[in-house]
Amino acid sequence: MTTAYKDYYEILGVDKTSDVKDIKKAYRKLARQYHPDVNHDPGAEEKFKEIAEAYEVLGDEEKREQYDNAGRGYSAGQDFTPPPGWDSGAGTEYEYRTAGDFSDFFEQMFGGRGGPSFRTEYRRPPRRGADHEAEIEVSLEEAFEGIRKRISLEAAEVRPDGQVERHTRTLDVTVPTGAGDGTRIRLKGQGGAGTDGAPNGDLFLRIRVRPDPRFSLDGRDLRVQLEITPWEAALGARVPLKLLDGKTASLTIEPGAKSGSQLRLKGRGLPARGKKKAGDLLVELRIVVPDPLSDAERELFEQLADRSEFNPRAA
Repeated sequence: MTTAYKDYYEILGVDKTSDVKDIKKAYRKLARQYHPDVNHDPGAEEKFKEIAEAYEVLGDEEKREQYDNAGRGYSAGQDFTPPPGWDSGAGTEYEYRTAGDFSDFFEQMFGGRGGPSFRTEYRRPPRRGADHEAEIEVSLEEAFEGIRKRISLEAAEVRPDGQVERHTRTLDVTVPTGAGDGTRIRLKGQGGAGTDGAPNGDLFLRIRVRPDPRFSLDGRDLRVQLEITPWEAALGARVPLKLLDGKTASLTIEPGAKSGSQLRLKGRGLPARGKKKAGDLLVELRIVVPDPLSDAERELFEQLADRSEFNPRAA
């Protein structure tokens, strides 16, 4: 039987003088690149099988010697016929083979004298499904309090014919209390499907917190601006502040407060989660002048301007 000669050295991108260490290194690099779990391009699986077949031969000292002896003078694609009296080693057992994974060239050289109908049978080892990642968006309030919500994700699967099939999955997800921006949630068994009874991979959801109109998130701290009047800043006051959870806190403004100064409420940021401590609530004061001024307000400000000797620009 005549088949096309396969140049295993060319397939792995190594020289004929390469040692086992270089051959193994080249194989691992290419196997990672074309592994069907990570490369869904058409033809990747066939390329992966070709790489595995090349390593099956060149990574084994005995088979490599047989290959080199039988293949002198051939180049890739040329018709190959074993030399007269060739003994391909009938009955030899090889690891990591699947029915149909090895080429006719390989079987003619190593698979015995059974001719084209000869084919060794071997089940591919069960393989755990690949882990998947996705991103979901939640409001700051949902991240603060935690929530159970239903989400829809688009998933892609590779059919046996190599075509990519997309479909929508609906999942119920628990966003834990105090989940900050970038928090990862693991959904066990919701990733890629395993083969031959192996478990599915996991799905990891990364939390992205939407901007809030009032509060901003700084790590696990919350920031908010509190507007106060000039007389509250000058005289001091007790001022209410509505918090993210809907409750109201009463803040003490000390006399002489300046615009831009900051108050810190310990532990009133994102709630504690796992080993992470609760964040703080940072309140920035902003002095706001009435606009427009009423006649009475204008008169009072004019009296203050006449009587006060305060000059913030004085050296």
